[in-house]
Amino acid sequence: MIPWGGLSCCLSAAALYLLGRSSGRDAEVLKSVSRVNQLKDLAKLLDIERKFLPLVVAISGRVGSDTPISCEYSGLRGVIVEETAEQHFLKHNDAGSWIQDSALMLSMSKEVPWYLDDETDRVYVVGARGASGFLFTVASEVFEESGRSLVRGTLDYLQGLKMLGVKRIERVLPTGTSLTVVGEAVKDDIGTVRIQRPHKGPFYVSPRTLDELIGNLGKWARLDICSHPQIQNQFFYCSSSRIMEFICRWYKCASMGLTVFGIFFIAKHAIHYIMERKRRRELQNRVLAAAAKRSEQDHEASNGEADNGSDNAKRERPVPDLCVICLEHEYNAVFLPCAHMCCCTTCSLQLTNCPLCRRRIEQVVKTFRH
Repeated sequence: MIPWGGLSCCLSAAALYLLGRSSGRDAEVLKSVSRVNQLKDLAKLLDIERKFLPLVVAISGRVGSDTPISCEYSGLRGVIVEETAEQHFLKHNDAGSWIQDSALMLSMSKEVPWYLDDETDRVYVVGARGASGFLFTVASEVFEESGRSLVRGTLDYLQGLKMLGVKRIERVLPTGTSLTVVGEAVKDDIGTVRIQRPHKGPFYVSPRTLDELIGNLGKWARLDICSHPQIQNQFFYCSSSRIMEFICRWYKCASMGLTVFGIFFIAKHAIHYIMERKRRRELQNRVLAAAAKRSEQDHEASNGEADNGSDNAKRERPVPDLCVICLEHEYNAVFLPCAHMCCCTTCSLQLTNCPLCRRRIEQVVKTFRH
């Protein structure tokens, strides 16, 4: 039987270890990317470098767009807007009490072509929502209470529901936001430069600078806290280096603990398997020896009866029915459900499978001959 518990622990430990180590590897990769101080230099750099290898660069600038989106509730102008509507209600559970729950009613997303601008040039960004470190700012949260009516309230009560209202949340990437983008730089046929996800390597869209990204990602390999100014952008809510350090330490401790438990379970299962195989081999050898001894006794009895020439003597000659395990006591235990009887009750207590048919023993019944 496969030790699923031990294997699960080891696989979980490996997943946590790789999750933590990926940050350290990304930090090393980020150190090797080409830093572009001014966006006007990126087009020249592409003409030189893209002939050899895909060019992964790090650029910084402010978010801009020729056709920005105006948010309905907050009034902000952004380049990516997500709107969700959640229905909040109370429902009657089996215990007879009311609990609060919610269900998603609507989810919409809008995006327009946008770029980073540093007053020297602009570079378009593609696929930013799938990048690491990308988060929206919550522009507005509006809760609209459900209308009260006797008919509607009665129907909801009969269905076990009490409608509270609808919560509408608006998330946006505003124009003018300072971002750092790490990705592959490409130029199309008309000369437009854009940054996109590379085939291999990291893809980051973050309000942090490149040095801050490297410092926080490297904490798995180096648990030193890099000092950096507090980021004022409200949609990057996880900016504490102490939290990052704690998470990295937790990854290490959790992976080591799961590895120890996994090895313990696998070793325990292996030892049990080896001991069971050894016990079965010994049991099989004893059964074969008993069968050989019984065959020898039958052969000697048949020779004696042939010399006497009497069939009655064959029926009357006593042959002891010995237990195939100990070969000392007569067998008097019946195994269920196979109904074989070949062991004494003392030896049957140590068995889990029948020695004759190898079927699992569910019950042992003691028999009496007198």
